[in-house]
Amino acid sequence: MSHQKLHGLTRRIMIAMASGALLGILLNLLFGAEGLLKDYLTDGLLYVVGAIFVASLKMLVVPLVFVSLVGGVTSLGNLSALGRMSVKAILLYLFTTAVAISIALILATVVGPGQGFEAGVADVSFQGKEAPPISQVFISMVPTNPVAALSEGNMLQIIVFSLLFGIAITLAGERGRHVLNLFNDLDAVIMHMVEIIMRLAPYGVFALIARTFATQGLDLIVPLLAYFLTLTVALGLHAFVTYPLLLKLLAGLNPLRFLRKMRDPATFAFSTASSGATIPITMRTVEAKMGVDTSVASFTVPLGATLNMDGTAMMQGVATVFIANVYGVDLGVTEYLMVVLTATLASIGTAAVPGVGLVMLTMVLNQVGLPVEGIALIIGVDRLLDMMRTACNVTGDCAVSCIIAKGEGALDQACFEDSHAGSVETATSDLAGAVAQEKA
Repeated sequence: MSHQKLHGLTRRIMIAMASGALLGILLNLLFGAEGLLKDYLTDGLLYVVGAIFVASLKMLVVPLVFVSLVGGVTSLGNLSALGRMSVKAILLYLFTTAVAISIALILATVVGPGQGFEAGVADVSFQGKEAPPISQVFISMVPTNPVAALSEGNMLQIIVFSLLFGIAITLAGERGRHVLNLFNDLDAVIMHMVEIIMRLAPYGVFALIARTFATQGLDLIVPLLAYFLTLTVALGLHAFVTYPLLLKLLAGLNPLRFLRKMRDPATFAFSTASSGATIPITMRTVEAKMGVDTSVASFTVPLGATLNMDGTAMMQGVATVFIANVYGVDLGVTEYLMVVLTATLASIGTAAVPGVGLVMLTMVLNQVGLPVEGIALIIGVDRLLDMMRTACNVTGDCAVSCIIAKGEGALDQACFEDSHAGSVETATSDLAGAVAQEKA
């Protein structure tokens, strides 16, 4: 099969993203935010197609995480391996978060976004949410009703229940193996469902991007250009410098090969602005394209989608400096260290909190004595930046998965080096061939 055909779907997704952005900008410039076109196209067709696409991705998240994590735990063979992998993953996610916010603070200090910003700061308002006590976070990780946790999509509770269920299957011996076979079969079926959804991806991506740019437009970005560009550059540095360096130094893997294989999950993450909705694509990428064993990917990817907030942490850093400059507050070394510490630890303490980005920023601003109302200044461009932050987060999920897998001897090096590995077209062709052979 030709190289061109192997990458046909990725190319179509990239074209859809570029076309959607162009259409959205044109709609905003030519027709504005009101009128019949907005009612029937922007909030009508584009919204419906995009919403259905995101819903179809989210539909797969809970069954995929539950089934694959149960299978992954049982394949580890011993509980010490699970404990070792858990500690490594959590520490690595926290380390990358600390590095991320440090980069953001340094860059924001050099650029100085918010200096000379003209805005009626007295007129803006924002009602911040309080994060729950850290004790409550740990208590709420254990589901009192596993069925409710699955139906609500509570990822931390699903991870805990799946780990316990997988451990119980391992301890159950022969009876447990019968249950494991069922989970392995379900995992194969769900992965084929992921491939079906991916074939519809260009249409969903086009609709999501077009509607975002049609409703946001460029007029919201211009007044906050320094803030917008500073955070964009910071995210780029973290995604294209920090993660590749860690891959090379900690795992000896080719960074360029990794970045090439990140196109699909990064595009999906950018389009949906949801790490959770991107889990099916992320897991498929790290397993089929990067060679990470299911026993590792089924744990590190869902954990990363919940715990890894590098992109969000970078927003905390840049936004804190921006708001401080707007209000004329000088931040010292102590305040900067407090921002790094608070944002890093808050990534655990607010892991299951809805709207976590703004909750974390509220905590950081309170910690350094800045007015929470300043958040209202940046909300206008937060949607576009959230898309970039999510793409950065998902890149981190994949990088950490590869590093952990290499350290645990659970990485297929040949698969990682194979630029054709994991193609949707290849997988579909193999499936069709298997079906034809079975019929024959």
